Amino acid sequence: MKVISRRKFLGNSALAASLAPLAVGSLTSPFVRSARAAEPGPNDKVRLGLIGCGGMGQGDLECFFLNPEVDCVAVCDIDDARIAKGVEICQKKRNTKPDTVKDFRRVLDRKDVDVVLVATPDHWHALPTVLACQAGKDVYVEKPLAKTIDEGRAMVEAARRHQRVVQMGSQWRSCKHIVEVGEFIRSGKLGKVSIVRGWAYLDWLPGIGKPADGPPPPGVDYAMWLGPAPDRPFNPNRFHFNFRWFWDYAGGLMTDWGVHLINMMLMGTGPDSPKSAYSCGGKFVLDDNSETPDSQVTVYEFPNYTLIWEHKAGLNNGLYNRSWGIEWSGTEGNIILNDEGWEIRPEKKKANLDNQRKPGSPDPRPAHVRNFLDCVKSRQQPVLNVDIGHHVSTVAHLGNLSYRTGRKIVWDAANQKVVDDPQADALVGVKYRDPWKLPYAQRA
Repeated sequence: MKVISRRKFLGNSALAASLAPLAVGSLTSPFVRSARAAEPGPNDKVRLGLIGCGGMGQGDLECFFLNPEVDCVAVCDIDDARIAKGVEICQKKRNTKPDTVKDFRRVLDRKDVDVVLVATPDHWHALPTVLACQAGKDVYVEKPLAKTIDEGRAMVEAARRHQRVVQMGSQWRSCKHIVEVGEFIRSGKLGKVSIVRGWAYLDWLPGIGKPADGPPPPGVDYAMWLGPAPDRPFNPNRFHFNFRWFWDYAGGLMTDWGVHLINMMLMGTGPDSPKSAYSCGGKFVLDDNSETPDSQVTVYEFPNYTLIWEHKAGLNNGLYNRSWGIEWSGTEGNIILNDEGWEIRPEKKKANLDNQRKPGSPDPRPAHVRNFLDCVKSRQQPVLNVDIGHHVSTVAHLGNLSYRTGRKIVWDAANQKVVDDPQADALVGVKYRDPWKLPYAQRA
């Protein structure tokens, strides 16, 4: 796997209502036409600005280039070495050399940028996306949607106000066999689903050690990398890739793999919001200076079922001998799914289902990017639009809120706040370091 609404969160009926204003008509209004000289037509070039050219940015850029109408006119990163990688991909795939910058705002200033690809660390997802929407650009932003719930809500507000197409890059939403599983469960054939479980047991995740602070590498604008995050000395473990394991920048495996799998789990169960979350775990395996838990279990209380997430570093022998997967437990049987496919295990006392095994699907990222590009042209909403991305990411964030406070979280979905727990509720908000400000944030 290398795998909102507006001001009120998505309840079951609220999700359908919140998606309705995003239909084709609203996205092809005169206001949209005024935001940019012209939306690209079906056969027009789509001019891309890349913000963040690490591993995910490079992979996404390669994937965008599978579509012949895409050109990349600007590559932005705070690291000269990563800029060079992006330029190399553009020269190899398009025989052109894009402009390069270290300040993402210079990408958004350009009139020749139609869409923006945001593949930065998590703490830099929200602000470029919001400002891109204000600048009349459509956005493909990597998961999780944002580092905090309130940032995600600001991104939803920006997309709505400025009538932008925003897709979150959890590619499994476009995976053929996972889509089929969701349709099967929602059809009722599995019966009443009461427990959904997702897990990721990862033996490739090693300890990162305890290196000392020091100077940033040559060619790196470290102040720009920190941006709105707290001012801290440079440490190699808090930088490329490993930023994921520090609360200043991300949410650990809960918002890394957890967002992917929660996205898949909710494809089968629908758009309800959790009423509560309780999470426990710790650093039981790795001896290093990372902050997020290497072992964590979170139990969510949804209106009609229980959802369980668990992850563990240091081994890959998870449930059913699968390193990662999902299980939906219904009254007619169970479905077990991962990238290799899915299987139905009928309830022993019933004969309504047969044992079935379905194969996995090819890499879904090309289809996910293609869906985004099609929607940029049609002005329809993509399969993992900003509302759904916020919903999925919020579920993961609630697990971390419970873990970090050590308490059960009771969630007021309508108002997007934690009930009777000011300490946990403060983590819903966003606090940016001066001079950075996030438009539309309600708890800045």
